Amino acid sequence: MTKADIVDNIAAATGLTKVETEAVVDGFLATVSQALKDGHSIEIRGFGSFKVKKRKARMARNPRTGEEVFVDEHYVPIFKVSKELRSGVDQNLKAKEG
Repeated sequence: MTKADIVDNIAAATGLTKVETEAVVDGFLATVSQALKDGHSIEIRGFGSFKVKKRKARMARNPRTGEEVFVDEHYVPIFKVSKELRSGVDQNLKAKEG
C-alpha cells in the first residue's frame, strides 16, 4: 500500500477531497518526522510507538570484500508495534488462511 492508496482510503471513508486528505496525511508524516528528528517519542495507543535509539560505534564487515569498517555511533528511528495491533494482524491473517 502506498501513500496514494492511504489517501484514497481515507478520502472515501471521510468524505474529504483527496487534496484535503493528502494535506492531512502529509502534515501527520511531517509532524512525526520532525518530532523524531528533535529526539521526541510518539505513542499512538492501539497502533504503536516511534522512538529514536542510539546505536553504539562498532566494527562492521563489508559483505562484498570482507574488509572491516568502523561505523560511528548514530541514531536510528524505530517503531514498536502495540500488542493490540500485533494480535489483530495475527488473528486476521490466520483467519484468511483457514
